[in-house]
Amino acid sequence: MPFAQIYMIEGRSEEQKRAVIEKVTQALVDAVGAPKENVRVWIHDVPKENWGIAGATAKDLGR
Repeated sequence: MPFAQIYMIEGRSEEQKRAVIEKVTQALVDAVGAPKENVRVWIHDVPKENWGIAGATAKDLGR
């Protein structure tokens, strides 16, 4: 059973998350031949203050 974990900075809409789940699922089906029903996708919404970029938080950088 393929299992994908996606880490993203918080703030994506529910629609965007649905699109990520759909496209990642299809990519795994295409790449490894797994049945769609067996693919799992877990999206981690990471708070901006917990995401570091070049020594600063995403929040501090306004991302």
